[in-house]
Amino acid sequence: MNITDAIKNRKSIRGFKKDPVDRKIIEAILETAAYAPSAMNSQPWEFIVIAGDVLDKIREGNINSLRTGASGGPEHTTAQWPKDSIYRTRQVDLAKHLFSLMDIKREDAEKRMAWLERGFRLFDAPAAVIIATDRMLGESSPLLDVGAVMQNICLAALEYGLGTCIADQGVFFPDVIRQHINIDENKFIIISIALGYPDPQFPANQVESGRMPLSENTTWLGFE
Repeated sequence: MNITDAIKNRKSIRGFKKDPVDRKIIEAILETAAYAPSAMNSQPWEFIVIAGDVLDKIREGNINSLRTGASGGPEHTTAQWPKDSIYRTRQVDLAKHLFSLMDIKREDAEKRMAWLERGFRLFDAPAAVIIATDRMLGESSPLLDVGAVMQNICLAALEYGLGTCIADQGVFFPDVIRQHINIDENKFIIISIALGYPDPQFPANQVESGRMPLSENTTWLGFE
């Protein structure tokens, strides 16, 4: 798969096979991903790779926190899309597409909650990568670099037939993460990436999200 194909074929996978992912494969993915650009080669990312019992305990803790109404939120500021903005419209359109594929009716509260919980279970993936940064760098300064390495992880995974889903939900309850993983308090927990072999029969994996044409978001200057 060439680079262009990888970029265009990458998508969020929300249903995985139960097959485990070999550690050596994940190591190869992360070694490749770490070639991402970063400010002054600062390489501010740290990876925590989880699977097995540790991942299962985090899933359970996330769901318990969600069901009991525990306070939560990622350890960095997340985007808030204004209600009447195009950004909110795109979010809603994606949700409608997913719910249609999953046969979740608007009035079906039980199915909607089950879908919500799926995200907090990291979509039942057999492995996940958590990315953290050092608090001395501030909350926002390393986020561009983290975004670059995050994209590289998702693209490199394709070479091994793996799918990914970038998920704030997986780290929405940082206390749960810290309970089961020894992460220094001087670190920000930024994001989680679910990782595994895609289940081709899972309906939501058929989603195709469109992209704006360049004519709507690009300005060209100095060209003939």
